[in-house]
Amino acid sequence: MTIHTSHPFLEPEGDRDPVRRLRGRVGGTVSLWTAGFSTGDRAGLTVSSWMVAGGEPGRVLALLDPDADLTDVLLATGRGVVQLLAWEDRDLADVFAGAPAPGGPWRLSEWVATDHGPRLAHATTWASVSVESAVEVGWSALVTCVLEEVVVGEDPAPLVHRRGRYLPPGG
Repeated sequence: MTIHTSHPFLEPEGDRDPVRRLRGRVGGTVSLWTAGFSTGDRAGLTVSSWMVAGGEPGRVLALLDPDADLTDVLLATGRGVVQLLAWEDRDLADVFAGAPAPGGPWRLSEWVATDHGPRLAHATTWASVSVESAVEVGWSALVTCVLEEVVVGEDPAPLVHRRGRYLPPGG
């Protein structure tokens, strides 16, 4: 058996999609978007392609997977919760991005029921949002939401994603 220092399934440099490579270099703080009101219709999605637009009211814009359950529930209810994840939430981020979770992703943490959907109980920074618009952009749905309530807390160890990896705090 040989141990390689390179990624065993990485496509050769010339064969990789340059758009994905550019997006991977942008990086950003990882958020968890949640929506739905009952156990049967809740949905969540890990999102790092998002931004906040200032104004009165402020808005948050995200590129969401149009086939994700979260996108369906968010657009159907018109409301959701955006919470920032911390370094210790790496497993939670992976599960809401599609990694397997015995018993489902909602069992991995405590949640607070709100009138906009489930909120991660230990999240220190979060926002309740209302959907303003959604349009198809490339392979994504560009969803624009109005910020209804915003809570900004301490974030000594934010979860940051860049080039396909989580970066440690201060990294």
